Amino acid sequence: MTTKFFIGTAIAVSVLSACSSLEERQIASGNFEYTKQQPGKDIQVPADVDRPNFSQAYKLPALDEDAPRNFIGKDLKVVSPALVLPLVTGSHVDDGSKDAKVFFDQVDDSQPLDTTIWNSLLSYLEEQGIGIESFDKDKQRLVTDWVVVKEVLDDHWYSWSSIERDTSQRFEFDLEMKSHGRTATLNAHLVDYQERQGQSVVAEKSDVDSRAKEVDILNKVIGHYEYQIRVADAKRLREIRRGMQISIGQDGEDAPAFIIDSNYDTAWPRVLLVLRKLGFDVKDYDKSNGLLFVKYNGTESGWWDSIWSNDENALPLEKQEYRFRVEENGEQTSLTVLDNESTPFTKDKLSGLYDVFARVMADDNLDI
Repeated sequence: MTTKFFIGTAIAVSVLSACSSLEERQIASGNFEYTKQQPGKDIQVPADVDRPNFSQAYKLPALDEDAPRNFIGKDLKVVSPALVLPLVTGSHVDDGSKDAKVFFDQVDDSQPLDTTIWNSLLSYLEEQGIGIESFDKDKQRLVTDWVVVKEVLDDHWYSWSSIERDTSQRFEFDLEMKSHGRTATLNAHLVDYQERQGQSVVAEKSDVDSRAKEVDILNKVIGHYEYQIRVADAKRLREIRRGMQISIGQDGEDAPAFIIDSNYDTAWPRVLLVLRKLGFDVKDYDKSNGLLFVKYNGTESGWWDSIWSNDENALPLEKQEYRFRVEENGEQTSLTVLDNESTPFTKDKLSGLYDVFARVMADDNLDI
């Protein structure tokens, strides 16, 4: 009976000890008797005795003039520091920086970098139902409305109760652009704070707590940005895999060309897939100028297929080098076939390639 009572009591104490409050979980365990200790005095050595060499290995460094001196004992939090997470491709942080900021490098040239960042931030605020107090695109500055968070906290284990805490906070986001426009720094600042816990109201936060709040919302903005990129990449991948229709028309230089019913950024990788499928080896390319340098090797088929049937992807071309010119044409894209001297194919010669190109371009199952 005594043993059972002891075990039950031990379990109850363990459970109750685990139900500590949020504040208790953020401070060191044990007593704080060290806060009552006074600095020791140096050993007094008589003048006529040699002074020993004292080790300085454990000497504490002197505090700066601006260093806080009241963070001791229960006022000192032992939680891990908040870290900015650069999840977006091309993003990075300054090691050791005390500011809540992240650097973004231009990766997607479809729109200016600052426009991309602001659009992502505005999208996050809208998704979270956070209002905007002011936004000045010219000054690259946005201030949110009050962000209200309601929490239910466990009180001390011996009170068997809980208390409500409402926090209201406003943030300012500043965007700093490099002169070349391909690198930007997004900063988050906590500009207003108010906390109501039970009957008490707090309107200030320590620097450590403020930075934690700033880093928290900045990481959420970065996470939303990264999620949008993944969604856009998945959508673009589906568009590339999806078959595209082509017709015969003219490019911007009035040369005969295939007209692809898709925009340039989606048509470009699709053309690379089609050329590989048709037996072209891409030797070099320049996407910015829309040029592809290739060699036609013919399609690879087994000897059995060559006996019983003709390769449906074979093209009436000599196995030599050619060039392709890809140009943006509004919402469409032109694909011009040229010989090794950059002379465009005639309309008749281009028509001889059309059936094979059109069928493979419309295929929904090309491997990526």
